[in-house]
Amino acid sequence: MTHKAVEHTTENPAEAADHTAAPAAGSTPKTPLTLLGLGAMGTALGRAWLAAGHPLTVWNCTAARTGALAAEGATVAASAAEAVAANGLVVLCLLDDDSVEQTLADADLTGRDVVNLVTGTPGQARDRAAWAAARGARYLDGGIMAVPPMIGVPEAGAYVFYSGSAELFEQHRATLAAPAAVRWVGEDPGYAALHDVALLSAMYGMFAGAAHAFALIGEEDVTPSSLAPLLADWLAAMAPAVHQTAAQLEAGDYTLGVVSNLGMQVAGVPTFLRTAEEQQVSPELLSPYFELMRRRLEVGSAGEDLVGVVGLLRQ
Repeated sequence: MTHKAVEHTTENPAEAADHTAAPAAGSTPKTPLTLLGLGAMGTALGRAWLAAGHPLTVWNCTAARTGALAAEGATVAASAAEAVAANGLVVLCLLDDDSVEQTLADADLTGRDVVNLVTGTPGQARDRAAWAAARGARYLDGGIMAVPPMIGVPEAGAYVFYSGSAELFEQHRATLAAPAAVRWVGEDPGYAALHDVALLSAMYGMFAGAAHAFALIGEEDVTPSSLAPLLADWLAAMAPAVHQTAAQLEAGDYTLGVVSNLGMQVAGVPTFLRTAEEQQVSPELLSPYFELMRRRLEVGSAGEDLVGVVGLLRQ
């Protein structure tokens, strides 16, 4: 998942000399970078870059949060503008899109490479790319598919989506891959955010189903810990169905490889609703999906798979 490449910075050699330690004989100097934002994720990222040997300049609006990384070798800047001036590569891990503009208001971005890891929408990413270009910077947007404890732990499976300039991504690929694996998803700056939110949306749908399942056993002599492994195994077994959904969508054939057809599944809905009623559990997490299934059956074919609901969601 992770690829290595020799990198170059946009800063001049004189500036780089202030931040790059002398490399060991035969080794490649590690790219220095600036990190703005030291919440739980920012701190985890910074720690991983330091551990990989990258000279790091940091800034946070709450100065006390810089202490941990300073103790590990990071240089603390007095202001965001000073931090940006320190290095050619600038990484943002802030609260939201508004905080990006506020943080960089007084910074000179000319010649800088800005990597924005703030969670946002595809539209915000595209707007932010244009904003950065107008200020003389190159831009990559990123979507982190991990929680802080996974950062810097290769076996944890963390990775980050990146989108924007392919040339810029390749230039900094090795540095960006130090905290987590990297996945470039296209030149459109909005695609990292799009992939990020798409995967997280599916995750929340899974959590919703799990919440309903646990609610059903709430008053019974069935413990959550006994249901949990069954639930985890079942969800893992069902997950590969997304590949069939993708194939059906791309082929435009909703009957391709159908095992449990739409007509049969809609016929089974009353059982789920009645079970919820018997267990005194609200069906509100499942009802919207069941309603989409019913609507699709009205306009589609009973022999289809469930994939037809995708089109109903498009506004």
